[in-house]
Amino acid sequence: MRDVIAGKQLLSRKHHWRLLTAATGVAVAIGLAWFIQWQATTTVILVRHAEKASLPPNDPDLSDAGKRRAMILSRILADSVAINGIDAIFATPFRRTRQTAKAVADAFDLPVHNYAAEGRTLVKTILDHYHGQTIVVVGHSNTLSGLIAGLGVNEPLAPIDQNEYDNLYIVTVPLYGKSTLSHRHYGVAYQPDSVPGR
Repeated sequence: MRDVIAGKQLLSRKHHWRLLTAATGVAVAIGLAWFIQWQATTTVILVRHAEKASLPPNDPDLSDAGKRRAMILSRILADSVAINGIDAIFATPFRRTRQTAKAVADAFDLPVHNYAAEGRTLVKTILDHYHGQTIVVVGHSNTLSGLIAGLGVNEPLAPIDQNEYDNLYIVTVPLYGKSTLSHRHYGVAYQPDSVPGR
């Protein structure tokens, strides 16, 4: 009888140990999956260039208001606790986009890379070579929606008015699952009825 009881206790301990080992294994697997997913989530921050001057007409510089907005953007990104640094910065080869991007680039000691305004190559570059990294893209009012859609966001983007400069879009692209879009604002708020200050 004692042998039977001892045998049952031994089986009970083995069973308990197996359950504990299995539970630990599951917890480790879930934690590892979460860590891999977190590491593999690509974050793309997209903004339109800041306010532009009127001259030169074919490729204007930033206006004084635009320079102030670009500096605000760089401070927001540098001070953000949600961002562990910027890994790359892209802008179209126009003065207004490059000047907006340069304010951020200077804050993170990074170069500004050019990309073609239509952005198809840029989306492929980001998705193929920047897994788990944080990228800043400076574009135009008529190109941001295409870039965001290319990154896998299905919800349509509201049209951006020609005098609207305060939008900041954050697209998160996970290794598995759907891309998500967060829409924020920064700097001086857009006033739809205002006359543009040049």
